[in-house]
Amino acid sequence: MRRSSPKAASGALDALTRRLAPATVLADVQRVWPQAVGEAIAAEATPTAERAGTLTVTCSSSVWAQELTLMGDELTARINDAVGRPCVTALRCQAAVSRRWAREGGDAP
Repeated sequence: MRRSSPKAASGALDALTRRLAPATVLADVQRVWPQAVGEAIAAEATPTAERAGTLTVTCSSSVWAQELTLMGDELTARINDAVGRPCVTALRCQAAVSRRWAREGGDAP
């Protein structure tokens, strides 16, 4: 009698991850973020908070924050499509605080 080949653990691991993940809008968005917005945007911006449908996105620079703000309606639609339901109504984009600026106590670099 031949043994069947072992099943890939990735399917079981994916199912476990979905079951253990927090059931929040932010968690849902973070899960689909790279696919929804594309690798270029995902490399420069991260969803960091959500409140009452407004998704806060922290960007690597103020230029990225402004660009994503201008793309807000398109990105919101893509995110909702990827999540599978209309859970994000607006984006609030902000630039990340410079590490140097934070380390020096808030003085402008």
